Amino acid sequence: MSTFKAVVIDKSEAGQNVGIRAFDEADLMDGDVTVRVSLSTLNYKDGLALTGKAPVVRRFPMIPGVDLAGTVEASSNPEFKPGDAVILNGWGLGETHLGAYAEKVRVKGDWLIPLPAGLTPLQAMAVGTAGYTAMLCLMALERHGLGPDRGPAVVTGAVGGVGSVAVALLAKAGWHVIASTGRPEEADYLKGLGAAEILDRSELAGPGRPLAKERWAAGVDTVGSTTLANALSMTRYGGAIAACGLAGGMDLPATVAPFILRNVALLGVDSVMAPRALRLEAWNRIARELDHGKLAAMTSTIPLDGVLEAGREIVAGRIKGRVVVEIG
Repeated sequence: MSTFKAVVIDKSEAGQNVGIRAFDEADLMDGDVTVRVSLSTLNYKDGLALTGKAPVVRRFPMIPGVDLAGTVEASSNPEFKPGDAVILNGWGLGETHLGAYAEKVRVKGDWLIPLPAGLTPLQAMAVGTAGYTAMLCLMALERHGLGPDRGPAVVTGAVGGVGSVAVALLAKAGWHVIASTGRPEEADYLKGLGAAEILDRSELAGPGRPLAKERWAAGVDTVGSTTLANALSMTRYGGAIAACGLAGGMDLPATVAPFILRNVALLGVDSVMAPRALRLEAWNRIARELDHGKLAAMTSTIPLDGVLEAGREIVAGRIKGRVVVEIG
């Protein structure tokens, strides 16, 4: 077909506008693989792009959506052939390259990986960038030499997408998980994912002391700002926090005290440009280690025309777990 359905973001002097419309296949960007998209996801970054709350989109018009699952339709890349089931996370999709909230994309084959064995396309998108990032955080903590024998692990923003998967992955790996959230009504949800304790986010909010009482050996932080600063101040000697999000802000009002007095490490985790080998390792581990029942419990599904409202909801902090977007 010459046109297909897509969410398109345009920009004018009046500001950003977004809607669903027909998009011409001739306007797809360069790439050696064309993919028929069946499913995508909703991540916090997608919400920022849809609402314009942050300068995520770098060119206009833009089709948002940073994740996709689909089937190769055409390929000049030797790694892929028509009919192959593939997924894609990051690489500027939905930011600098036309993204996944569309029935079709054209991308570089180097960005794609085969659908991991043991996962359906729906499960892969339920994981999405959020869950894949959570696994990268766990892997970073492990590379630092940390395991459940060292003490508890804290997860901030635990009800969100990254946080929900991080809770489930850490619990499956044997960690005593402390889930931090500002939504106490979701305590049963978090305990169902494997959280052993629920921590009100107010305990990590506001100015903190350079060093506070040691409470955990490791952590996954999705919030940044004062939350991350306080989490670092409460980390045990030799521990580490893997930081991957900025829902609370990009600043870090901390001191060097945890680093030089307790030998604490701050591990930055990027999922967008992670090398292929690391991606494959993360996705293969997700397929083996993430409890499919817990994944289903944290996942909901919406049609493509529901993604605009869902984008507003995720930026407002009202989305729980993972949201799969049906494209086709």
